[in-house]
Amino acid sequence: MRILIVEDEYNLADAISSKLKKEKYVVDILTDGEEGLYHALTNIYDLIILDVMLPNKNGFSILKAIRENSIKSKVIMLTARSSLEDKLDGFEKGANDYVTKPFHLDELIARVNAQLKNKDYLEKKEVLEFDDLELDLTTSVLNCKTTRNHIELVCKEFQLLEYFMNNPNQILSKEQIYDKVWGIDNEIVSNNLEAYLSFLRKKLKAIGSNVNIKSSRGLGYKLESSI
Repeated sequence: MRILIVEDEYNLADAISSKLKKEKYVVDILTDGEEGLYHALTNIYDLIILDVMLPNKNGFSILKAIRENSIKSKVIMLTARSSLEDKLDGFEKGANDYVTKPFHLDELIARVNAQLKNKDYLEKKEVLEFDDLELDLTTSVLNCKTTRNHIELVCKEFQLLEYFMNNPNQILSKEQIYDKVWGIDNEIVSNNLEAYLSFLRKKLKAIGSNVNIKSSRGLGYKLESSI
């Protein structure tokens, strides 16, 4: 799971990131509000830790904008403001939780885990389905319901297909894919992505699936049924 931290105190953001990485989360850090909004709108994050007081755009404005754009990422607000009115404002705009500074890192990590690892979330996310495909998120095994064939996916293959299956029939740009699978500070080159897409296409064909990954010139790639 991928988490975005938007916090202008870099040392605090880095400390939070280190703790989250020990919990096996993939973490990106941004310290500017405008940049934070841009990346939040990519819809690649499972959860966003969002400070209220940020340069260029405050956290409440970012939260309002991402909810208006139907971004479903969980959002935990961080703020030095402790008034009930501020907290209610955050919840009204779509926050899932609210942590007042100063706080203990272990408490924040517990709140993150509560948002992402609750029973309903896990049950909903154990298996992804699209057309004749079933992707088991616990074993990285891809099943074809039509042929009953299955195949195991390795790390980047699995992450790529998971992203496509969470966004079926949608064109995903190269930039969106790079950010989601390799992170916003990635240095991947285009032919590496093409290689992994080729591996995936071969595995889809090997299990006899109706599904393929189609290239849209100049736009990106789309997971779709060939029937």
